[in-house]
Amino acid sequence: MLTIILELLVVLLALYVGSRYGSLALGAISGIGLAILVFGFQMKPGNPPTDVIYIIIAAVTCAGIMQAAGGMDWLIQIAEKLLRKHPDHITFYAPLCTFFLTVLVGTGHVVYTLMPIICDISLKQGIRPERPCGVASVASQVGITCSPIAAAVASFVVISNANGFDVNNLQVIAITIPACLCGLVTASIFSYHRGLDLDKDPQFQARLADPATKQYMFGSTASLLDKEVSKEAKWSVYIFLGAIGVIVLFSLCQILGFDIRPSFATGKMDAAGNPIVKPLAMNLIIQIVMIAAAAFMIIFAKASPKKAVAGSVWQSGMVAVVAIYGIAWLADTYFSNYLTEMKAGLGDIVTDYPWSIAFVFFAVSVLINSQGAVVVAMLPLAYSLGLEGPVLLGLLPSVYGYFFIPNYPSDIATVNFDRSGTTVIGKYLLNHSFMMPGLVCVTVSCIVGFLLSMLFY
Repeated sequence: MLTIILELLVVLLALYVGSRYGSLALGAISGIGLAILVFGFQMKPGNPPTDVIYIIIAAVTCAGIMQAAGGMDWLIQIAEKLLRKHPDHITFYAPLCTFFLTVLVGTGHVVYTLMPIICDISLKQGIRPERPCGVASVASQVGITCSPIAAAVASFVVISNANGFDVNNLQVIAITIPACLCGLVTASIFSYHRGLDLDKDPQFQARLADPATKQYMFGSTASLLDKEVSKEAKWSVYIFLGAIGVIVLFSLCQILGFDIRPSFATGKMDAAGNPIVKPLAMNLIIQIVMIAAAAFMIIFAKASPKKAVAGSVWQSGMVAVVAIYGIAWLADTYFSNYLTEMKAGLGDIVTDYPWSIAFVFFAVSVLINSQGAVVVAMLPLAYSLGLEGPVLLGLLPSVYGYFFIPNYPSDIATVNFDRSGTTVIGKYLLNHSFMMPGLVCVTVSCIVGFLLSMLFY
């Protein structure tokens, strides 16, 4: 028992130290923990999540190429036009914009371009920026479990199929999108009158009284509307959306019963001596379509590969690859070696209260700051404990818990973008601007997702 605890402490310490350094350190320092477990404690190493990593590389490459072509700027312009047309309702429209941008491109880091615009519109409209900013930052991350090309969704499909729950990307987002939208709308309602109005906020008024601070807050306008969008940029978006449409088409045909995926012999025979033929796995289809779409953007949309590699989407995606690689391999090594003990300790609890696994997902997410890594690391354990696929699908939004401690880049960036100073991290760390909308959104999303999954599965 002492050995189990010591090894768990190694895992937790590696995750903690990695989270303190952030970025690539999450995966790299997990490698130190993995080395200690394998070489120090002689544990059998688990399996690195190669299938998931390949999907992330393909999707991030495609989205990064689109950004290099200028397509991301066009999407941001469309979102900005909507927000500036309806500034009075920015607390509702801003999170919807950041949510659907994430759903489209599979990463929440697109929020960095849109967030200064949200802050600018709300401040000059006299709306407390904390209201739309807090929930918009949360929305940009919630959208990850609703994107057909995101690592969390792809991982859920691959692992679920391997554990007997035959589900595809479209079926996953058919549950998560309505569930998370309900969560976001609820969080927006809670945020609509959050905090003091700017004209009644003594701290804001004190800053406003200082001419230099006032100039800093109101002196410039954040906007992409004056940026010219080339036809190549628009073509990159059309190609990207076409690629997503192809992936959705394969999934939709599979659901409707006329599977159009090509089939290949597995090299095995059934009981009658006939060769076993299986259709091409969806994870491979996603990789093929995304890589091909990236190539089409380079050829037809004149996207620069060098510019793509230097862009925020590709760089953040590659960081996610390293994080998932190290974290998931470390976690799989520990849990696979103590599967029997885990079943004995948690089996009765999750059998009687299957929804309780959501608290485990959430807690792990607080530690490792990656929804894809949580799915890869914890979903096999959940299946091994006897939990059914529909239950886990309904609770999928619970893998987003890293707003709890506000050290994630999107939250930190949002605080810095808000020139009014109303979006804050708080003196006591946990009393920050993202806590309430995050807790409300995840709770409501899990409840609605669980009910929808039980209804349709």
